[in-house]
This record gives sequence, structure tokens and C-alpha cells, in this order.
Amino acid sequence: MKTALLFGSSGLVGGHLLRQLIENSEYSKIKIFVRLEPEINDPKLEIIKTNFNNLEHHREDIKGDDCFFCIGTTKQNSPNKDEYRRIELDMPKQIAQIAKSNSVNSFVFVSSGFADPKSSGDYLRYKGEVEEELKKLNFLKLGIMRPSFLLGNRKEKRVGEKIGIFLFKLLSPLFVGPLKKMKPIHSKKVAIAMINVTQRDYEQTIFESNEIVEASFSI
Repeated sequence: MKTALLFGSSGLVGGHLLRQLIENSEYSKIKIFVRLEPEINDPKLEIIKTNFNNLEHHREDIKGDDCFFCIGTTKQNSPNKDEYRRIELDMPKQIAQIAKSNSVNSFVFVSSGFADPKSSGDYLRYKGEVEEELKKLNFLKLGIMRPSFLLGNRKEKRVGEKIGIFLFKLLSPLFVGPLKKMKPIHSKKVAIAMINVTQRDYEQTIFESNEIVEASFSI
């Protein structure tokens, strides 16, 4: 039986992932790292009230088998450039480094379609830089998920994203060949695929949106 480490359990993907982990018989314990107590309750859960500004304080807590990272923000929610960088770049890198030093076997990260460490935009550049760091750490299993627009019920309203999703869903039939990775994807499929990456042997580590859909199917 395994122990899962989950960062971002209250988010769109993380919420689905938490429910999937609870239902998954492979895991006997799920450590969730949170600022606030969650409403969900289950015997498998170990709730770790986390100071995300001092992750070294939680070094002994970041121990287990599979680490799932789903934390993200927007410039609207984190208008301070330093804070935005800390959440999108510094935090995932530090958590991955601590997990690796504690011999965590697997690390699965929610990145973004078109992530690129050389991108001119902060969001895609930070995601790309995290991806490069994860590759260097040489986890036994690494999953980098690059979803397109995420479908699902968000707690927060993102008007621009809603418009983008509507347009992409409208144009979805035209996305064939290399453009398949641009099709919107439901957040639950991302969550299922993340778990599957830790339990199956894939040759790849990067999963574009259409490949995430394929990885979400049961064998």
C-alpha cells in the first residue's frame, strides 16, 4: 500500500485527484498539504496545515511514494510579480527537490500546453523551467501533464478562460493531427491520467492534452 502526497487538493484538477486517490485501493494514506482545513473527510487523509512560505519546515512531512503537484495561480490572483514567480516557479521546484531528497518515487506535475523555458511570457516560461528541473531530478517515474483548456466547475470565475473554452470547443472538430493537443480536456481525465502515470510503465514523461486523454483510459 502506498502513500500519496498531494499539493493543490482544492483546485480544479486537485479536487478530482483527491477523490480518485481516496477511491484507489493502491493508496492507504493521502497526505494533503493545505492552508485551510478541507471540508472533505476520510480515514485515508492526513491533513498537513502547511506554511508554503517555509517549505523546509515540512521536509519530514514530504515523505511517501507518489507526489502530485496541482498548485497554480493567475496574475489576477497574484498581481505581485515576486509572489507570482514564487507560486509558479519556486514552489514546485523546491517541493520536487525535497521529495527527491526524501526518496519519493514518482512526481506528477500539472504544467501547461506550449510550456517553454524560452517563452517570452512568464506563465509558459515558468512552467517550462519547472519541467526542466523535474527532468534533472531523475525520479523513478515522472509525469508532466500539459493540458489545454481545462473543463470543469471552478470555484472562481475566469471570464477570459470561459470565452477561450467556448471558442476552442467550437473549433475542436478542426483540431486534427498536431493540433489535437489543443482540444479542451476535462479536469477529471487529467486527474485519472496522473494516477495512471504512477501505476503504469510509460516510455514518455511529457503528456500533451490528447495524450492525457489516452492515459486516462482504464486498461
